Amino acid sequence: MKKKKLLVFCLDALCTDDLEFMKTLPNFKLFFENGSMVRHIEPIYPSFTYPCHCAIITGNNAGKHGVPHNAIVSVEDEDAPWYNMRSSIKCDTIMDVAKRNGFSTCSLSWPVSGAADIDLNMPMIVPLNYSGYNPLQFLEGTSTQELLDRYYWKHGRYIKGKDRNLDLYTMALATDIIQDYHQPDVMLVKMCDLDTVRHIHGIKNDFVKEQLRKHDEELGVLLESVKRYGDYENTNFVVLGDHGQQDITKTLNMNVVLKENGFIRTDENGKLIDYDAYCHSVSLSAWIQLKNPEDKEMHDKVYKFLLDLKDDPTYNIGYVFTKQEVKDQYGLEGPLDFVIEGKEPMAFGTTLRELDFFRVYLPEGQHANKASHGHLPFRDETTTFLAFGPSVKQGVVIERSKMINEAPTMAAMLGFEMENVDGEVLTEILR
Repeated sequence: MKKKKLLVFCLDALCTDDLEFMKTLPNFKLFFENGSMVRHIEPIYPSFTYPCHCAIITGNNAGKHGVPHNAIVSVEDEDAPWYNMRSSIKCDTIMDVAKRNGFSTCSLSWPVSGAADIDLNMPMIVPLNYSGYNPLQFLEGTSTQELLDRYYWKHGRYIKGKDRNLDLYTMALATDIIQDYHQPDVMLVKMCDLDTVRHIHGIKNDFVKEQLRKHDEELGVLLESVKRYGDYENTNFVVLGDHGQQDITKTLNMNVVLKENGFIRTDENGKLIDYDAYCHSVSLSAWIQLKNPEDKEMHDKVYKFLLDLKDDPTYNIGYVFTKQEVKDQYGLEGPLDFVIEGKEPMAFGTTLRELDFFRVYLPEGQHANKASHGHLPFRDETTTFLAFGPSVKQGVVIERSKMINEAPTMAAMLGFEMENVDGEVLTEILR
């Protein structure tokens, strides 16, 4: 029996709401006709890019895999570094277990994979705001040197300058690798542009449909590349997202609220001097960190204050969790003592310099983002999961499941097990 293979095509911010349009596109349509799906995949909490990508490949919630946020947040560092290195993940990934089981591995533009033990690895590691002409400085030592030597001279131009585009770079690498290496056994290909379009334009519009068409074309190139140079008949293909998004109209500057109520002290320039409680934004949710969590009197004072905000419709706070509650309910651990979220979708800011509690998002101008994520797993929009191949049944539709079930299910497609994970195998879709 020939070895099964796996190719995962991950679309950042793919939503359940996209499924009906995807059925009309020629390459996505193959998944609906030949495979099975989970209509609603609930991400982990928070539904943020890096924590979710880690959940997809580990089968674990953030408290277990160790990456609770995109950035390594701290009160002292407003420009905190991001979780870029594989060493931040505290457990096995599907790539680790695949290698131990004799599979060749390839990962392209996957977050938190810097210097990972992957045969062919090109992590998502160039800073988002970088527009210079030396992205190689971020790739050296974090990517597979063999890939840099073989392809950077040819494709590095895609990630240079103000108009750089990571998706173009990723696709150029993916097609060359499938051809030159005759398709690695386990391959992760992550695309970013759908997330960008939704942040700018909102979750449902013609811009989103046009981007889905582009991703369908990219998927078609990957499928054809595998047909020509790989082992199409023995490959399990998966299309999935990392989180949905929600349309938003305003941001609550939570640190301004804390400052106005005496929990934060600043100088005349708005620079932090001291604090009792401080807010870290996770976009559509927020963490409240106490300076001294052992001070029970202050803990209770802040908790009461947050509950009072929840009771006041002015602030649109719909959820308040304690540290223990969010750990027990969602497996989330991090630099937090409370977690809050809007009743209606709302972003949270961390500025100390705004005069107003709220910042309103306008159709044009500085605050033009219309959608975001970081929200509770069960809230729309959820993401989704599609698969077809030799290990996947045809025509099974699971209405709702969890992101932590994806890694053990994909491992089962390949014939091995992910042990000691929070998730479980979705046996209903497997042969």
